[in-house]
Amino acid sequence: MSSPDLTQSATIAQRPIVSPHEFEPMEDSVVHMSRVSLRRGPNTLLNDVSWIVEEGQRWIVMGPNGAGKSTLMNIAAARSHPTVGNAAVLGETLGAVDVFDLRPSIGLSSTLLAEQVPGNETIRNLVVTAAYGVTGRWREAYEPEDLQRAEFLLKRWGLANYAERRFRTLSEGERKRGLIARAMMTDPELLILDEPGAGLDLAGRETLVRSLSQLAADPFSPTQILVTHHVEEVPPNFTHAMLLRDGDVVSAGPIETALTEETLSDAFRLPLNVSRNAEGRFTAFART
Repeated sequence: MSSPDLTQSATIAQRPIVSPHEFEPMEDSVVHMSRVSLRRGPNTLLNDVSWIVEEGQRWIVMGPNGAGKSTLMNIAAARSHPTVGNAAVLGETLGAVDVFDLRPSIGLSSTLLAEQVPGNETIRNLVVTAAYGVTGRWREAYEPEDLQRAEFLLKRWGLANYAERRFRTLSEGERKRGLIARAMMTDPELLILDEPGAGLDLAGRETLVRSLSQLAADPFSPTQILVTHHVEEVPPNFTHAMLLRDGDVVSAGPIETALTEETLSDAFRLPLNVSRNAEGRFTAFART
């Protein structure tokens, strides 16, 4: 199946809006949104967005503050429903499926989740409690397989030596890696990372980018969507990009055509010089 591009999105956008029970997501799609809009009172947060994410793809979602990135991720993570249009995740249409059955197959790391972590939660418990979809370990019992997977993920993300440390005492970079380890706990089919580089210093950012690039290169890892403000945070091995501005799609498709000097300048309303080195890392700065 060919990768989605703007032509596909335009074709999808012309289809009539149908009820969730009549909507048929594209075969093998991980995320399929058709003419999705979301409104809060008088404000339109997303406007007529059509988007297809296929299995094995690694997507970057970029745009300025208020572009609608987190709103889009909440729909993709089955945490929110569109006001208009249809959205399907992992072949299940929102509005026609019990989202609590769907969510364990979606790994999510976000600032909002970090704010919900209890102050005395250890990093080990942060990770293992994802097996029950809760934050804050209480009296629930975990299978030995759950505990083993949590230990594996702590080691995989460089946190084995911090397992008994409280989440709030860790550095920002350690917290971000802990949240990603938690998102991987249920072996999800879709992994959504909402601004994992926010607040990191240079060393923390580069450590994260390197780890995410390695994860993206693993053919057995889940389909991934990464939200960021900065092209410098785009890891190598990501395959596709979507740029948003004011709730509208500026570009979407293979990263070589969707993430360019022209599209970034359009999305941020600022003339930019954009380059990409041989290792696949991007840089951008304003034209003088």
